[in-house]
Amino acid sequence: MKIIDLAPEHEELFCNCLEDWSAEMKESGSHKKKWLENMRDSGFTAKLATDDEDNIGGMIQYLPIERSHVEGNDLYFIMCVWVHGYKEGRGNFQKKGMGKALLKAAEEDARQKGAKGIAAWGVSMPFWMKASWFKKQGYKTVDKDGMAVLLWKSFTDDAKPPKWVKQVKKPQTYPGKVTVMAFKNGWCPASNIVFERAKRAAAEFSDKVDFQEIDTFNMATFHEWGILDAVYIDGKVAQKGPPPSYEDIKKMIGKRVRKIK
Repeated sequence: MKIIDLAPEHEELFCNCLEDWSAEMKESGSHKKKWLENMRDSGFTAKLATDDEDNIGGMIQYLPIERSHVEGNDLYFIMCVWVHGYKEGRGNFQKKGMGKALLKAAEEDARQKGAKGIAAWGVSMPFWMKASWFKKQGYKTVDKDGMAVLLWKSFTDDAKPPKWVKQVKKPQTYPGKVTVMAFKNGWCPASNIVFERAKRAAAEFSDKVDFQEIDTFNMATFHEWGILDAVYIDGKVAQKGPPPSYEDIKKMIGKRVRKIK
């Protein structure tokens, strides 16, 4: 196994979360690629894990916490760590130590860059980005927001723990139309898929739906709302787990359209 830095020839694969084989991933558009371009001078770093035959099977991405959606100082923040586990496409690389190796490489890099600690987020339920996995690697819980758990590992005695940025404003609703507010940062293809599906579904209802895009890559806009990636339909969030299908989002919007008087 080797841990390598993200190189230009790997960027398309990286922007598809190693799932370049997936038809669903093609729905995410070019948002991740644009996000990556805009982050080049921010301190953003990505590393990949390869097996003995140089097949890429895992990835990790992290950046200075000041450029993330988490409140903190002098820390790095892990946006995600992912080891491909599907039989389709690249095959299953999990249970081979790639995740631990990627995490260790990120921690060592953050230390060398002068960080006082490193933070990550996980999910309290037993699926992707499990908080329990980070705890096994020595991370401690410092904040929670529903199922989202914020964890960290300090490198110095004077390091201060991070905090979630709390939601500040609620999405508005307007009489006579269904309001779809789509908050998009661009960093996560799964969230980008939801954004694209909501945009396409909203267009099906013509002038009965007011589709509003909120660009949270702009840090001032993100802090104005305290919402990073989400789709709201008449003030109610459309996603509470895996990306809902296009048909499901269209049904949610259609249900609200039928109630317009």
